Amino acid sequence: MTSMDERDALIADLQQQVADQQRQIAEKDKRIAELTEENHSLASRVEELQQKLGLNSKNSSISPSQDPFRSRKSSSQSLRQSSGRRPGGQAGHPGANINLQHEPDEEVEHFPEKCRKCPLFDKCRQNRKVFKRGECRYELNVVLYVKITRHQVIEVSSCPRDDTKQKQKQKQKMKGSFPENIRGYIQYGDSFTVLAGLLSTFGAVSVKRIHDLMSSMFGVSISTGTIMSMISKCAKQVGPVLPEIRKLIASSDVAHFDETGTDMNGRNFWVHCSSTGQLTLLTANQKRGKDGMDGNGVLPVYKGTAVHDCWGPYWGFQDVIHAVCLAHILRELKWVIEFIPEHTWAAAFRDLLLKMKKAKEDAIERGEKELGSDLLSEFDKEYDRILRIADEECPDPPDPPDRKRGRKKKGKERALIERLRRLKDAVCLFVHDFAVPFDNNQAERDVRNIKTKTKVSGCFRTEEGLQDYLDVMSYLGTAKKHGVSVFEALTAAFNGNLEIILS
Repeated sequence: MTSMDERDALIADLQQQVADQQRQIAEKDKRIAELTEENHSLASRVEELQQKLGLNSKNSSISPSQDPFRSRKSSSQSLRQSSGRRPGGQAGHPGANINLQHEPDEEVEHFPEKCRKCPLFDKCRQNRKVFKRGECRYELNVVLYVKITRHQVIEVSSCPRDDTKQKQKQKQKMKGSFPENIRGYIQYGDSFTVLAGLLSTFGAVSVKRIHDLMSSMFGVSISTGTIMSMISKCAKQVGPVLPEIRKLIASSDVAHFDETGTDMNGRNFWVHCSSTGQLTLLTANQKRGKDGMDGNGVLPVYKGTAVHDCWGPYWGFQDVIHAVCLAHILRELKWVIEFIPEHTWAAAFRDLLLKMKKAKEDAIERGEKELGSDLLSEFDKEYDRILRIADEECPDPPDPPDRKRGRKKKGKERALIERLRRLKDAVCLFVHDFAVPFDNNQAERDVRNIKTKTKVSGCFRTEEGLQDYLDVMSYLGTAKKHGVSVFEALTAAFNGNLEIILS
């Protein structure tokens, strides 16, 4: 009986051990499942971070200033295709030679050294038959000096036409008056103001460096506060022409739009650009989206074709024809090609866009105004075929069973595919309308200086100072597009001749 009890106890003990082991195994299986899930999540995160580390200005929309140093040095990253031409200026290029703008201010004669030492030199010099003019060369120098103009009021102390004492007393009160712009005992003239304004805006020089430069060049200790006032005065002078620039852009058939950030005393502000090949308008706003675009004053009333970088708020303007910047699309395709090389659709789509671009360029060179319907149909079919391949290589991921409310998270590649399908008309518009460019480089060039200015100066101190800078740059940018030098344009503004930039 005792042995039976011992056997039953042993069996019960073994059963308990088995149950404990099974429980431990179940717990470990659960932990393994959790770790496997965590591993998959971490692997996905690592891949995502690796892809982000590979992002640069050549394969995404980030700015060149955010590129790592190695990326900036790599020439293999360029999106440009080799033209097959040798580097440098091509045959027939006019070049940029020095031209004489006016007659020489000074002439120096160089006689033979032996003749200069001869005692008969002066006599021979007076005799025009001895020497004749040979080769001449010109030297251009910059002469820096301060011109001081004294404005003197003239009073009438006596008049020969009047003899009576009463009339003589009245005439003694007669005197000249200073011009309206001459208000202080000592003041800086318009040329000083123009130079300071150009250095700050077009030259992107900081106020402190303008002070140092002008002080060293002219021997005049001009305060930073005065320089700021000069820049503000430049903005005030050009202000009356800005509404006309806005009106002309709003009435144009094709216009470019872009926005970029800048620092305003520690706060992020957005510079909004509206431009054409002949006009530039820059405004500042705390908002990047629709509020900032409305503040620029062009898009709310625009009815033409708007070229932009495909950012969401632009699509909120329903009355415009949208055209997508394909330089941005090419950079996104480059990212897919580099990091997911097994997906062949991206390279095929890139080649299609470049083929469409080349076909348009060749047609323009031949003097044609549109592409043939057969060629356009071929491009259209190829466009859809490549996107079908893209759907196979990168299908829309299924919804996870435990997905929370909200939009399904898509990868960068899938989002690009869906965007290309949804915006097909805007992507292909440049081959249907030759007035529409392939990219948005015009607007990007017009806002480039703001990044240089921010980098050099650090930030703008006030919102008013930022807008002053943008007003002057709008004026100067328009002037350059009309072939007017920035110095001539800003000088003309002080002379009341603002229309010079629109002629």
